Amino acid sequence: MSFANLNIIDPLLRALAKEGYTTPTPIQMLAIPPLLDGKDLVGIAQTGTGKTAAFVLPILQRMMAERKSSPPGVPRVLVLAPTRELAAQIGQSFATYGQFLRFRHLVIFGGVRQGPQVQMLSRGVDILIATPGRLLDLMNQGYIELKGVEFFVLDEIDRMLDMGFIKDVRRVVSALPKKRNSLFFSATMSKQTGEFAESFLCDPVHVEAAHSTCTLDCIDQSIFFVDQNSKNSLLLELIREGDMERVLVFARTKHRADKVALMLEKNRIRADAIHGNKSQNQREKAMHNFKSGHIQVLVATDIAARGIDIDDITHVVNYDLPNEPESYVHRIGRTGRAGASGTAFSFCAADERSFLRDIERLTREQIKVAEHQFHSEKAESAVGAAAKPVPPNRSRVTQRSIQTKSMGKPAPRRSHTARVGY
Repeated sequence: MSFANLNIIDPLLRALAKEGYTTPTPIQMLAIPPLLDGKDLVGIAQTGTGKTAAFVLPILQRMMAERKSSPPGVPRVLVLAPTRELAAQIGQSFATYGQFLRFRHLVIFGGVRQGPQVQMLSRGVDILIATPGRLLDLMNQGYIELKGVEFFVLDEIDRMLDMGFIKDVRRVVSALPKKRNSLFFSATMSKQTGEFAESFLCDPVHVEAAHSTCTLDCIDQSIFFVDQNSKNSLLLELIREGDMERVLVFARTKHRADKVALMLEKNRIRADAIHGNKSQNQREKAMHNFKSGHIQVLVATDIAARGIDIDDITHVVNYDLPNEPESYVHRIGRTGRAGASGTAFSFCAADERSFLRDIERLTREQIKVAEHQFHSEKAESAVGAAAKPVPPNRSRVTQRSIQTKSMGKPAPRRSHTARVGY
């Protein structure tokens, strides 16, 4: 099967050939034909499977079938993405695949001055890729109208819902014309996600490149049972002794991401952190340095990592296990891309043991246990309350204090340093 077999037009075939793409991926083979036929679509595909091209190519081809100019602030295509990084990646895909066409695209997101974005809108854009917040801001100021949208794409709908964008998305959809082509893509499809998608689509085609809980066979996965206070030492040992050329480390919080990156830098390992509190310039610089090899390790939160599209990440390290098992699949899918092998290391402390059980239940496979000098029997055998994290506002010390007070004994003085380091 080649792209020519999918009836892709010559300008797009030339762009694909120039980029070295000759064979469509499974999601592209499944999604492109119904999209060229004008069908609404729900696509289930993991990160790194080529899903962006699966909607960019047919949209560009159908736009070519009816060439028209877009008035200022009235795009023909609207793509909504949950993060700045993913929006920028999608914008780059439109530029790459449409390099022999004459369509104008614009990416808009918050965290930067809106002036240049408004100036570009005033000239007229055919394709608008946006994050929900900045899009609504510019709509409310009268710079954008959605009355001319012919193609509406909602990418990573599962993450949109996780990030609390459901109300914003509904407001955007209410401003769209009823006659349009709608495409929804997601890595997983929960009942909530499915109901949300169905409410905006008209008799959609459902395509799925792989089962949503499948992990990639080419990724070597290992679990390291370790106490929280030994995670830094374990990470340093793995990076120093292993063949870890380009490493993506996941932390649960922004604060933790910064701390891990700083710890690595102090130990002469080139690293940086990327998360929502970083400015757009800082995030772009960190991404550029990571892609170019100037830094060896990029520490990220789940949300900030959406849109990281780098084929040669050799290792993913889950410094903290995610509390949502689906996020584990998203994370490790950042390595082992484009047919290459990859490695995923996951650290599991005692209070993360329940997260590991949820992950193994979802993926239907048991992750092999790695032997190492920091192994924690406490973490491996944790059950019940000991296997769950303490709520952020209540540490184990605080809980013991409350219990002591209830027994008629004076409660020890609270310590701000007693909180678990989330």
